[in-house]
Amino acid sequence: MKILLVHPSALLYAEVYLRLEPLGMECVAAAARAAGHKVRLFDLQVFPPSQFERELRDFRPDAVGISLNYLANAPEVIDLAKQAARVQPGVFVFVGGHSASFVAQELLAHSEGAIACVVRGEGEVSVPEMLAAAPRVGGVPGVVTADSNTPPRKLVGDFKQTLPARDLTRRRRKYFIGSHDPCASIEFSRGCSWDCSFCSAWTFYGRSYRPSNPEAIAEEIASIREPSLFVVDDVAFIRADHGMAVADAIERRGLHKRYYMETRCDTLIRNQEVFARWVKLGLDCMFLGFESLDGEQLKRFRKRLTPGQNFEALEVARKLKIVVAINLIVDPGWEREQFAIAREWASQVPEVVHMTIATPYPGTELFHTETRELATTDYRLFDIQHAVLPTKLPLSEFYEELVRTQAIINAKFMGWRTALDASRILVGLLLQGQTNFLRMLFRFSRVYNARRFHDDHARPVRYAMNRPVRQSKPSLPANLMVHSE
Repeated sequence: MKILLVHPSALLYAEVYLRLEPLGMECVAAAARAAGHKVRLFDLQVFPPSQFERELRDFRPDAVGISLNYLANAPEVIDLAKQAARVQPGVFVFVGGHSASFVAQELLAHSEGAIACVVRGEGEVSVPEMLAAAPRVGGVPGVVTADSNTPPRKLVGDFKQTLPARDLTRRRRKYFIGSHDPCASIEFSRGCSWDCSFCSAWTFYGRSYRPSNPEAIAEEIASIREPSLFVVDDVAFIRADHGMAVADAIERRGLHKRYYMETRCDTLIRNQEVFARWVKLGLDCMFLGFESLDGEQLKRFRKRLTPGQNFEALEVARKLKIVVAINLIVDPGWEREQFAIAREWASQVPEVVHMTIATPYPGTELFHTETRELATTDYRLFDIQHAVLPTKLPLSEFYEELVRTQAIINAKFMGWRTALDASRILVGLLLQGQTNFLRMLFRFSRVYNARRFHDDHARPVRYAMNRPVRQSKPSLPANLMVHSE
């Protein structure tokens, strides 16, 4: 069969700070190709929407697979499925990805028959089995159709058996994160051992953690031509021995890259020697999920961390000379005082600070236990940049405070001042024809606009998300887990 795999457009946050290669789609592509299928990838992060129909008519696929990792892309994914069915009647359309796994039945209903099935969980095994059975895919483990919902498939044993099909990804120089331009993505492990109430990583993976073989990781790094790598693990180096073993394998091969990764504050504190060694290997940027400056809010999030540990982790990163990006979660119930406190603190620290809005996503415990009713069921607003719960301030004032706060914080890192400070990096990138980082420095004021945010709530809603069914905490795990161990 000829398979066209499609990634939807970039979301608001990605318009400014990053654009990551579709690693999950590349993994599925490699598995499908190993099963004997002819595969093509089409990424709407780097191609205009108008080219999708041309891609369909040129390739004439037997099946179209669309990725839905971010819930806000759901309407676009549904429309892409309908467009594929219209342009090529009879084509088999399936959807997979992180968010798709939690809203499978909704997607099928919205698509009005355009989507044949949804693949829940990891797709490397499920997709080849599904394609072998197509179009009669009911009963294939991990596959949901309009009239069948099979049990979740067990987790993939060795997810490094086949390298991601990076050769199928076009316009690779468009992928970047900050000054890591261009930047490829790689995973050292899958899963997360913690159970934060706002996160669906642990529910997707069944609260499991699977590190990959260090030699396989080194082999993959050796095959990547980009000078920078973003490590997509939810928490880097949970196990110190694994981090050291991967470092050993990389050193034996003499590999040199720049690395950007994310981890928890307590993991950084506990495994300082691992991160210190990785600094020598090229680790220079890290994302830390502070989430809050308030201890009580951290308890509600079940972060199992204190503000003191967060600040200690910052000191560790500073000592190691790692550039840190911090996330703070804004509650829709914030008033001007809370925004002022966040502004004051973020303006005083040298780290990059970004603010996201508390969002109860399908697949999270918070989706079922949040007592405030959703203020909207528009999928497009579920991007952690819009308030989907009622705000205590009038909505327009809430966004004014949010944008004002983020603008003050970002003034340290965006615009001509930063361009001048980073002139050596910029010159090097421009000589290589890389402009992603330069463009990033001047996009903030155009993208982050309070009026734009507020007006987004007035857009007509064609596809409304199902509202959550309130549940007590003891009954949650069976309803949340996509995978069985």
